[in-house]
Amino acid sequence: MNKIAVFGRPGSGKSTLSKALASATGIQLYQLDSIVYKKNGELVDRSSFDEAHESILSSESWIIDGFGPISSFNQRLEAADTLVYVDLPYLMSYWFVTKRLLKGLVVKPEGWPDGSSVLKGTLESYKVLRLCPKFWNDDFMGRLEMMSAEKSLYIVKSVAELNSFVHRNIK
Repeated sequence: MNKIAVFGRPGSGKSTLSKALASATGIQLYQLDSIVYKKNGELVDRSSFDEAHESILSSESWIIDGFGPISSFNQRLEAADTLVYVDLPYLMSYWFVTKRLLKGLVVKPEGWPDGSSVLKGTLESYKVLRLCPKFWNDDFMGRLEMMSAEKSLYIVKSVAELNSFVHRNIK
């Protein structure tokens, strides 16, 4: 486990899991939201993102949490030696997004880009969740299974698995 891609739907617990992985392994964590957004909450230009992303992928070890542009997601899947797909039930993802919004009314969510509106981000997360079945489907699972011949693949399907992942898989 040197190059770890953590991905899944909005509100699936990717950030929480990635932070725990980084703490347990000492591998540098890169949260895509901090690369995709400027400090004021606006999107960075694509060339700046691509440059930062390429720099991370070329390093010796990394944990990258998030999705980002589809081409960068595909590059990450290819470059990673470990894939962690957080595939919680949709209702759980909707609940986690809502919970993040409610907590975000009081304090900025951990890992949330500075200057980004929690309300705007939540509405975008709901929109993405509605569209997710078009991407996170049987075709995608088949693609992951083919990749598992060359990489370690973990599919986290419950909150209990999410909460115990690091303890069970990091020696």
